[in-house]
Amino acid sequence: MKVENLMKELKNNVKKEKKAVRELMILYKQLIKLKGISERKMMASQVEKLKKNLHETNERAIKNIKAMYLSKPIKKISEKKEIKKPETKAPAAKTPVTKPAPPKTVLSKTPVKYPVSREEIKIPEEINLQKRKKLIKLDKNLKLEGLEKETLKRLKKREKSTVKTKKIKPKKFAKRANRMFSRVSMKMVHKKAFRGMERDLIKANMQYTPTTYISLIYYGAFLSFFAGILLTAFFVFFKVTAELPIITLMTDDILGRFLKLFWIMLLVPLVTFLIMYFYPSLEKKSTGNRIEHELPFATINMAAISGSLIDPSKIFNIIITTKEYPYLSREFTKIINEINIHGYNFVSALRNASFNSPSKRLSELFSGLATTINSGGDLPNFFEERSKSLLFEHRLEREKQSKTAETFMDIYISLVVAAPMILMLLLIMMKISGLGISFSTNTITIIMVLAVSIINILFLTFLHVKKE
Repeated sequence: MKVENLMKELKNNVKKEKKAVRELMILYKQLIKLKGISERKMMASQVEKLKKNLHETNERAIKNIKAMYLSKPIKKISEKKEIKKPETKAPAAKTPVTKPAPPKTVLSKTPVKYPVSREEIKIPEEINLQKRKKLIKLDKNLKLEGLEKETLKRLKKREKSTVKTKKIKPKKFAKRANRMFSRVSMKMVHKKAFRGMERDLIKANMQYTPTTYISLIYYGAFLSFFAGILLTAFFVFFKVTAELPIITLMTDDILGRFLKLFWIMLLVPLVTFLIMYFYPSLEKKSTGNRIEHELPFATINMAAISGSLIDPSKIFNIIITTKEYPYLSREFTKIINEINIHGYNFVSALRNASFNSPSKRLSELFSGLATTINSGGDLPNFFEERSKSLLFEHRLEREKQSKTAETFMDIYISLVVAAPMILMLLLIMMKISGLGISFSTNTITIIMVLAVSIINILFLTFLHVKKE
């Protein structure tokens, strides 16, 4: 039996022993906790079986280790015992001639080690590169040449593939929201009051169930109500002016001031509720736009891969492993999970992904691919034609975006550069002439800085949303 096969068998035996030891530990722990006599007997019989298996695997491992000796000790030669012949009476005249006994051979107990030369090392072609590397280390003077040297260099440079696992822990905010509003949100889900939001939540790939997210909406509105009370109290007792100091105490009637500003405590939770309600739809649009940006180039790669007549489901695996399309990889991972975990066939998984996709174009690609597979069409041709149309649409969108960027640039120059200068001139002229509202120089400066800052923030927000 070859040394390689013995090593493999030894590894398997060691794995079996480890598994048996773990099971024994678990059974002993359970045996201590059990109180019933019948259950303890059953557990004890299982323990005895495991002990027996462990003993057998241990004996096999010892046999394999003994069989793997490269040099075996020489067997001791048993000394020949002298056979005593029956004594015969010799004549008195003749004297017996005694021969000297042969010297005893003393054998050493240590096994004989033979020198290993470079010529004696033969590396079979079947052994992989890592085992070949270990065999080469036996002789340090052995020089590598040609392809073997280059392959070993590449193996050294190759990075070890590490599998990263990420544990998603429940957030404290979501926990509190579920504790307070889970019953109400479950009733709303059963009534299908938030049906549109639920669909947007699934398509946006947000890590929340519909019940949890509805609880978050209620909890956010509940907290914002207290924030609205604080804001109302601030404006009741304090006054904000354009002149220094900006914040001053209010001297008017507090009750009348409260009646004028009580709507703030109702407006803040309402605005919070609406923002959280429409946030999944905005996230869905953003994800859909990013997917559509990656889709033409991914489809070109899929057309090239499908030309090798590979299994269609493997195409998505290859695209995921490239890690060049992060947003598309999420959608492709859904398809792979539905096949491997939920047990759907490939066509059903494509139709489910088409129904839950945030991008309209990706949904059309999935449904077209499902129809092509069902009808037995040509997949490379399908991907090639679809990649051409998607690339053409992508170019048209880029041209539209460049034109809109020029328009936004003109609007920005007129709003941020020209409008503040004209407004500042008007305010200074009104101050000098005494017509209308007259502000001090510090007040005009503060107004201009605030106006420009607010316009910049709004413009950047608009561009960010438009880009997504």
